[in-house]
Amino acid sequence: MSEIAKKPLFEKVNPKFGSSFLVKHFDQPSERDKPPFWHFHPEIEMVYVKGGSGKRHIGNHISYYHSGELVLIGSMLPHFGFTDRLTRNSSETVVQFLDGFGKGIFDLEEMGDIQRLLERAKSGITFHGKTKDRVGEKLEQLNNLDNFSRIVSLLEILQELALSDEYILLNAVGYSFTVEPGDNDRINKVYAFVQANYSRTIPLKEIAEIANMTVPSFCRYFKNISGKNFTKFVNEIRIVQACKLLSDQQLSITNIAFEVGFNNFSHFNRLFKEITGDRPSDYRKQFKKVLL
Repeated sequence: MSEIAKKPLFEKVNPKFGSSFLVKHFDQPSERDKPPFWHFHPEIEMVYVKGGSGKRHIGNHISYYHSGELVLIGSMLPHFGFTDRLTRNSSETVVQFLDGFGKGIFDLEEMGDIQRLLERAKSGITFHGKTKDRVGEKLEQLNNLDNFSRIVSLLEILQELALSDEYILLNAVGYSFTVEPGDNDRINKVYAFVQANYSRTIPLKEIAEIANMTVPSFCRYFKNISGKNFTKFVNEIRIVQACKLLSDQQLSITNIAFEVGFNNFSHFNRLFKEITGDRPSDYRKQFKKVLL
C-alpha cells in the first residue's frame, strides 16, 4: 500500500503547562530517529529544518528539499515527518498552534494578513530564500523566551510569512482533507470527556456510550484513528497532568499520582518513566532548575 493510500492517524497535541502552543526543538540525531507516520491534527504546524536534505509529504504532494526547509501546514492537512538520522540536518524546530490559539485572536481586523496566510496554508506552503533563513533563526530562539515574548515573537513570524513572496504552494488550490464529520465530532467528544474525567476510572462501556458505539466497535475505531488503545491514551493524559502538577512544590509525588487517577504508586512511577523518560522525582528536579 502506498503512503498516500494509508488512512492518516489523528495526533493529539498537548502544549506544555502555561503555554497556548507547543514548541519542540531537536538538535540530537537520536531525538529525531523515530519512524515518521502519516497523521493530521487540528493544530497548524510550522517546521524549520536547518540544513540537510529530506522528503516533503504533505497532502497529495511529495517532493524533496535540499539545504533545509521551512514549511507551514494548515489545520487537518495530513503529513509525514520531515527528518530522521539520514537527513543530516543540524536541528529541527516544530511549532504547533490552534487557529487563533483557540482564543479567536486571528479574527481581529489587524490580523487580516495572517488570516490570508493560514488560508493558503491549507494547501501546505514551503518558504525559501531570505525568508526561510530569517524566520528559521527566529523559530530557533522561541524556546529561549518567556511565555509572553514567545507568543509575540510567533505573531511577528506569522506576519513576516504573510507578507513574503518567497513561497510555493505544495498542493493544488482547493485541495483539502477532512475526516468524516461524524468522526471529527466523535473524537472531540471523547477527548473532551477524558480531559474532564481522567482522575477517575473510565469504563469502556461509558466512553463507548459517549461515542454512541458498542464497546468492540469503539475499541477498533479508537485504535484506528489514534494509533493506540484507549487505556494507553488515558494514561498519557494523566501523565501530562502529572507533569503540570509536579511544578507545584507543595504537592507530594504520591498525592499527585492519586490526584491524576492512579491508584497504584508503583504503576504511576513505571508509566511516568516509560512516557517521559524520567522518574517523577527527576522531572521535578529538572523543572526546579529551570525556574532558578
